[in-house]
Amino acid sequence: MNVLSLFDGMSCGQIALNRLGIEYDNYFASEIDPHAIKVTQYNYPNTKQIGSVTEVIGKDLPKIDLLFGGSPCQGFSFAGKQLNFDDPRSALFFEFVRVLRETNPTYFLLENVNMKQEFQDVISELLGVKPIKINSALVSAQNRVRLYWTNIPNVEQPEDKCIFIKDILELNGEFRYLDPHKVINIHNTKNYIGYDPNNTGHKSQSHRIYNVYSKMGCLNTWSHSLAKVEDLDNLYRHLTPLEMERLQTVPEGYTKPARDVEAARMLGNGWTVDVIAHIFKDLDILL
Repeated sequence: MNVLSLFDGMSCGQIALNRLGIEYDNYFASEIDPHAIKVTQYNYPNTKQIGSVTEVIGKDLPKIDLLFGGSPCQGFSFAGKQLNFDDPRSALFFEFVRVLRETNPTYFLLENVNMKQEFQDVISELLGVKPIKINSALVSAQNRVRLYWTNIPNVEQPEDKCIFIKDILELNGEFRYLDPHKVINIHNTKNYIGYDPNNTGHKSQSHRIYNVYSKMGCLNTWSHSLAKVEDLDNLYRHLTPLEMERLQTVPEGYTKPARDVEAARMLGNGWTVDVIAHIFKDLDILL
């Protein structure tokens, strides 16, 4: 089996295939971020890196059985300026369409953020399928709603694994200051965890208090604000790379070759692996 992953990042799709025990002969990865490539090659040294998606030509590849990718979402995200296809990053979706037509794979998967219906419809028309909306909260401790367009049959909602914030926290000395009942998640530009000793509920508009039996907000990609903080006297701190790996159901230690800030960005840009594994779960029978 030949697999082609566009916008491969740190190869979360490859993690999903390996988690399911699905074997493949060749895994072609289109990626330009050197840090993501470094992490991929550390974990999967047989990956065939083929450069930018704009340079991928279908006739230069063998028959592709499975094509997947998550084209850049910044233009579609409700959290951004919503430039949609006018954002050059989100316009790379059309490169996915081009490669899809050139390779004519047996199965394909495209992932992107929840977006306005009119832009969903454009993507659905070009791909010939409508998306299924899945929240990563069903398989992780993170609220992360994403759309998945695929021709893999019979994809339904995954079962709720009932994973909460308490299940992703490290338990060593760095957590000795945590109140067992309260967790802070700072949205927009930062992700912190910690506790509010005065139980005020909000320290600022960007702070939200979560009980440890709830879900965190969507892990963001602001790598500079997700770096690990050693000063424990503040009573709250940044998420660690291990906790972010757990939020994305990535193997623990997978991002070890990268610095913390790089790992945070890759994980924020990446996929929740267990969602992808759920979508791929019948591929070994279908292919």
